[in-house]
Amino acid sequence: MIMADERGTVLEANPAAALLLEGAVPGASMRDTVPDWLAQAHLETVVQGRSPARRHQKAGGLPSVSGRISSQSFEAHPTWSQSGDVVWWLVDDTDRRLAEEALVTERERTTFLAEASNVLLSSLNTEKCMAATAELAAQHLADVAVVVTPPSGSRMLLARAIAGQTATRAAVSATPSQLPGLSEALQGFPPVPSRWIDPATLPDWIVPQDFRGSIGSVVVTPLPGHGVPAGALILLRSSDRAQFSENEEIFARLFAARSGAALSAARLYGEQSAITQTLMRDLLPPRLERLNGVEIAGGYRPAEAGERIGGDFYDVHPGSTAAESALVVLGDVCGKGLEAAVLTGKIRNTLQALMPMADDHGRMLNLLNGALLSSHHTRFATLVMASVQRAEHQVRLRLTSAGHPPPLVVRVDGSVEEIPTQGTLIGVLPTIDISSVEAVLQPGETCLLYTDGFTEARGGPLGDELFGEQRLKRAMAECVGMPGEAVVEHIQMLAAQWLRNGSHDDMAVIAISAPPTNHLSAVNGHTRGRYTA
Repeated sequence: MIMADERGTVLEANPAAALLLEGAVPGASMRDTVPDWLAQAHLETVVQGRSPARRHQKAGGLPSVSGRISSQSFEAHPTWSQSGDVVWWLVDDTDRRLAEEALVTERERTTFLAEASNVLLSSLNTEKCMAATAELAAQHLADVAVVVTPPSGSRMLLARAIAGQTATRAAVSATPSQLPGLSEALQGFPPVPSRWIDPATLPDWIVPQDFRGSIGSVVVTPLPGHGVPAGALILLRSSDRAQFSENEEIFARLFAARSGAALSAARLYGEQSAITQTLMRDLLPPRLERLNGVEIAGGYRPAEAGERIGGDFYDVHPGSTAAESALVVLGDVCGKGLEAAVLTGKIRNTLQALMPMADDHGRMLNLLNGALLSSHHTRFATLVMASVQRAEHQVRLRLTSAGHPPPLVVRVDGSVEEIPTQGTLIGVLPTIDISSVEAVLQPGETCLLYTDGFTEARGGPLGDELFGEQRLKRAMAECVGMPGEAVVEHIQMLAAQWLRNGSHDDMAVIAISAPPTNHLSAVNGHTRGRYTA
């Protein structure tokens, strides 16, 4: 407590005030013994309370002020004494203010970490994740941030960012041992204290060329991943700013933990995506085109919109020479999804290996049946094979079904024929029984191979009616004279309209067409002449 009169002369100071305010003794001037903020507050309080009526009105309600005395923070509460002097009650609120500042800081950090998590988890691209980490760290934690990936040989990938600028990526040939603590961080060991790192030892490849200034403090912290380190984060602060405190280093590790998890997830996704793409490349349906004067077109729609593969498949194996028949295969493995797709890959590879005996459908299917029975798969398959050979203007087919829906042929007059080939399923019984049927396509005629995903598509006006074989035949009758690709698109469009948004099985279709031709008469009129494709 310190009491002063209207002229600012100290009248009394208790021992605590005398200890806190050097020279605060009776007779001294407030301006010479107390901080400016308190002397000014005393002057304003005296001026405002000079009127007795106003003094009476404000008694007990004088505004308090606050300020610092040395390293401590105080609140000063004025009151009027009965003699008309002002009594200042000083309350030390240093701890409360520190607690409030710490609370504000923690709230800001929590908000930053939440925003950082949203940004980091918004992408599964490793390079974008590295750039986002560097930009966030430079903006909120340091002046410069560098994300370093674990070395691959002598090569390391970097993402460097200056506060407020876009990160840049680079690949450098360097060793982590050039920076103290970096090797340990890249191996996932706890970070070394920043005070152990001399900024003068920073290698040139860490500091961005655009950065102007000198580095005053450095933090190197690991980016922990899922099981293996995801990299390291290097924070640089310029020499004109305070060095990293221990509390800031701890917060940097919290941010690094989130960044490392995001980087690790992005890297894992990238690796799995690359593996999936490699495996899927052999499972996707091949691209079809005209083969030795025969139009071959195909279409595939997996059961799930997000998938690209399933249990239906088709393949076209050209003959070794133009004189040899091409083999067209369309099949349907029981089930759908990835497991069914894996079995389709096995069937396709087996048939590829059996191509030297492509003229003998029965032998190929028996060998395939044995291969499926000897495998660990419990699924079975149906398929239809077609040996395709162009002969003059006609296309000759030899069709063999193994438990598959019968092929359909649309003739030039609009009639639709069902090719009566039948056989047993593949992968169920030790022996199979099949029969092959030959057919001939005249110019403009098409043979359609399809899976039961079309005939068993459930939809229609009420959503519970099958598309059915009769509806498929009527659709085929509308395809007279159409090219193979148009036939496939027409069938797929009708099935999609029938299904609307309903669920369905995998759907595969392939059209083998004899292209329309023009007959060129022989010059002498005694020979058969030629046809143009």
